[in-house]
Amino acid sequence: MPKISHSALRRNFRELLAKKMCVETASVFDPMSARIAADLGFEVGILGGSVASLQVLAAPDFALITLSEFVEQATRIGRVAQLPFIADADHGYGNALNVMRTVEELERAGVAALTIEDTLLPAQFGRKSTDLISIEEGIGKVKAALEARVDPELSIIARTNAGVLPTADVIERTKAYEKAGADGICMVGVKDFEHLEQIAANLTVPLMLVTYGNPLLHDSERLASLGVRIVVAGHGAYFASIKATYDSLRAQRKLTHSTSNLSATELTHTYTLPESYVAWAEEFMDVKE
Repeated sequence: MPKISHSALRRNFRELLAKKMCVETASVFDPMSARIAADLGFEVGILGGSVASLQVLAAPDFALITLSEFVEQATRIGRVAQLPFIADADHGYGNALNVMRTVEELERAGVAALTIEDTLLPAQFGRKSTDLISIEEGIGKVKAALEARVDPELSIIARTNAGVLPTADVIERTKAYEKAGADGICMVGVKDFEHLEQIAANLTVPLMLVTYGNPLLHDSERLASLGVRIVVAGHGAYFASIKATYDSLRAQRKLTHSTSNLSATELTHTYTLPESYVAWAEEFMDVKE
């Protein structure tokens, strides 16, 4: 299979954003999954921050993974990728200057695009875990990311949580990020098409939705008509691999107890110790849910 340059994959991604169609991402988390996704005809992949945290640390998605650890995973995928893939770069691993470093490292790793979100990460003492940074700081991060990229084909996508703010505030934020130069807007927490329509009517850049399979947003043609080009429905492939690993190792040990019926979600919950992390956050940081 002939190799495709990182720049060519980035151009492919931009062409995808320019088309009036909506596609679902493949969850790619290592070189093998990236090759499988490309062979099966997926147009784009995504390396999720939550998935990287699970794979590298066996920890829940609490912004515990470091930039270097995340870049290592992205680099492994970038070496073999035959499809453009998006890196979920969380908050850029710090302030606007950290965002610049994040862009530099992930561009070298070979990503076609990266998302930078405006969630206040890591969780701050005495704050809600869903709090957002100010619009001004979010704008600064977008501009810093654009300044840091070398290959103009690399797409910088600004992400916000549309589920924790009034719609008017979401519109204000997304319009500000578009004006700052973001190549696209990514949103999580969009409730339904009415919610999406109110936000999309104020934007001209391509949209990316993290829907987690929300059935109220399950209409690719309608999504495309509203400017949505990319949908992240979840990371089912990775969770299926957790289930397959568990079942395979159980069979090897010839175990027959009832835990054979545990789902991938239940297994992930069991082995990432989320209750411990939540308890530590509450005890040491007074983080409020």
